[in-house]
Amino acid sequence: MTTAKPAMCLDPGRESFISSPSSASVSPSLYEFVQENGRTFHKYKQGKYFLPNDEREQDRLAEENPESEVLGIDLSPIQPDYLPPNCRFEIDDIEDDWVFSNKFDYIHGRYLLPFIKKDWDLVFKSIYDNLNPGGWVEFQETIIYFQSIDQSIEGTALQRWNALLLEGIQKMGRSATEALRCKKYLAKAGFVNLGEKRFAVPMNPWAKGKDQKTVGAMQMVNNLEGIDGITMTVFTRSLGWSPSDVEELLVDVKRDMKDRNIHAYITLVVAWGQKPF
Repeated sequence: MTTAKPAMCLDPGRESFISSPSSASVSPSLYEFVQENGRTFHKYKQGKYFLPNDEREQDRLAEENPESEVLGIDLSPIQPDYLPPNCRFEIDDIEDDWVFSNKFDYIHGRYLLPFIKKDWDLVFKSIYDNLNPGGWVEFQETIIYFQSIDQSIEGTALQRWNALLLEGIQKMGRSATEALRCKKYLAKAGFVNLGEKRFAVPMNPWAKGKDQKTVGAMQMVNNLEGIDGITMTVFTRSLGWSPSDVEELLVDVKRDMKDRNIHAYITLVVAWGQKPF
């Protein structure tokens, strides 16, 4: 991709924003983040995204951008101190009307689909309508559903926590497993040259082979750093748990996440499609 080609990154967990003529002006109140259970969350469209936006959460996520003209879209104004000259950001919500001044050659969404609450078909139509002919869309989504290659996850705190998390997310009007149907949505919207890959990512270094152990170790760190924010949010908002009860459960869940005798994994889905010429 050359720097002349515009790309959009839809990443609610990492990208930050500046205002532009195509979006609403930034109110100072947007920077007054919501405090909840010792973490901070976005003020704009408050409550829509479950994970925090504080420094702890930002440090957990990657900071690399492709070499292209990149427009980042997110709900939180967590703009970094340094921005590459080819990168800018806007505060926006992809479920609102898209009013950008130009169309894009590439639109990328990462860990986005579980937080869409309204009309799935409308979101994919908006993406389609805002791509240039021949442009591509790609989603990278993690399915928050732990499975095991044997029965080692049965009866664990990890399994109980996961079932409650999925229940809580569903009660909030979202679907944590919606990415499994991403390719269907792309086809319905009119995209062609569809593709999809699914990767089984080990929960910790239990898997055989150097590469799998490395991936498992990285995933374990990611899980342990991210579990507090999403669990506290979903369990207290949706399931009525107290913070102390959540913390008590998380002690056992984190222990299970580090237990190599539990041969659990999660699924990473990558789906893409092209707008016809």
